[in-house]
Amino acid sequence: MDKKMFPLLIALLLSLTSISCDKSPEGNKQDSQPSAQAPAAQTFNWKMVTTWPPNFPVFQEGVDRFANDVKIMSGGRLDIKVYAGGELVPPLQTFDAVSQGTVEIGHGAAYYWAGKIPAGVFFTSVPFGLNAQSMTSWLYGAGGLELWQDLYKDYGLVPFPMGNTGVQMGGWFNKRINSLKDIKGLKMRMPGLGGKVLAKAGGVPVLLAGGEIYTALERGTIDATEWVGPYHDERLGLNRAAKYYYYPGWHEPGSELEILVNKKAYDSLPADLQKIVETSARANSLWMTAQFEALNIKSLNVLQDKNVTTLKFPDDVIRELRKLSDEVYEEQAAKDPQFKKIYDAFNDYRTKSQAWNKISEAAYQEALSLK
Repeated sequence: MDKKMFPLLIALLLSLTSISCDKSPEGNKQDSQPSAQAPAAQTFNWKMVTTWPPNFPVFQEGVDRFANDVKIMSGGRLDIKVYAGGELVPPLQTFDAVSQGTVEIGHGAAYYWAGKIPAGVFFTSVPFGLNAQSMTSWLYGAGGLELWQDLYKDYGLVPFPMGNTGVQMGGWFNKRINSLKDIKGLKMRMPGLGGKVLAKAGGVPVLLAGGEIYTALERGTIDATEWVGPYHDERLGLNRAAKYYYYPGWHEPGSELEILVNKKAYDSLPADLQKIVETSARANSLWMTAQFEALNIKSLNVLQDKNVTTLKFPDDVIRELRKLSDEVYEEQAAKDPQFKKIYDAFNDYRTKSQAWNKISEAAYQEALSLK
């Protein structure tokens, strides 16, 4: 080898030795240390209150399913303990308890808070409003949910739909309703805007809790009552306290139920847990709505086997009640800008929905009845 190459060879060997030393256990001491463990995922423990009695079929059952689904989907990171109405707070204080942060979440119906937010009734059900299918399409497909969330934001709440009763029955009566004259002086348990319409027709709306209805009807304290539908009505025994079962439920054609979440509590959740809450509410909304439909079909047969007389309200009565309903809307809208804003959006969608349903759902049902 040429002697002139020795210096270059020595320099190369020294360079390789230096690299080898850098890779020694001593030189790479920091890299050889075990990495720090990732912090454990944060867990959240929430309290949930409802407006429903313990074990109330479908209503409270749906809430229990919701909480259980959230726990499973979150791997236990969000654990929701459910309290039925009265177990932690009175049923009709659910809204305030969640709004004030006493609890993180609740379940009820928006028209229960009509004294606080009159416009909220549109997000449960109103006379001659939307059925369950149209309500779902308005909320999720035509901006209804955004209006709902905007309405609740000043109360520190985030609402989500969860459950729909479907079209309810018109109620139980101890006399036949042949004309609007038969409603005059009639004492009937009917809340919300339906009660205001009843009063315009000359009736006397009475507010009663579910547990008081049967006794009041049996003893004649009231002359008539509405409740939910065949399944819940039959369980309450209303068929033993009144003779006539009228339809359709013009006052509640599709009552939407709601999840209420305290906004600060909701914002404290990571994005995946927020999505789990939303998704579980939507999934159990489907379950509850399906249960109402299936159980009502079954219970209607049970009631008919017990010789319950089911009657359709005369067309003239329905026309008059529809006219009076529009008057109630206009009166409320004239004194409440928030009510007017939501009523205008709701009414616009109802008109468009009716035009489509006339040649779709209604036309199909008519075709199905032909023999």
